[in-house]
Amino acid sequence: MKNKIITAISTLMLFIPWTILPLRTFDWALQSPTAGILISCYAAFMIFSGIFSVAAYTKGNVKNKWMQLCIAINSIYAVGGIAAFIMMVVSAL
Repeated sequence: MKNKIITAISTLMLFIPWTILPLRTFDWALQSPTAGILISCYAAFMIFSGIFSVAAYTKGNVKNKWMQLCIAINSIYAVGGIAAFIMMVVSAL
């Protein structure tokens, strides 16, 4: 049962970063302080998703094919989140 719950959470974490696309259609989401906060929150969530999936696979022993796919995609998201943070820091300097 624990394995199915963790796999379901990792699966949900695959789709949440894509919710930024409809949010960015609003004018308030494109303004300066809000846009930075929104992107920072999504980047932090993507990094957390990658760490959670890897930890669940290695330490939680949730080892199935779907979890391997979740690890691959969430790891790519985590790298993208780190890149977003780096770009934000570089542009702030």
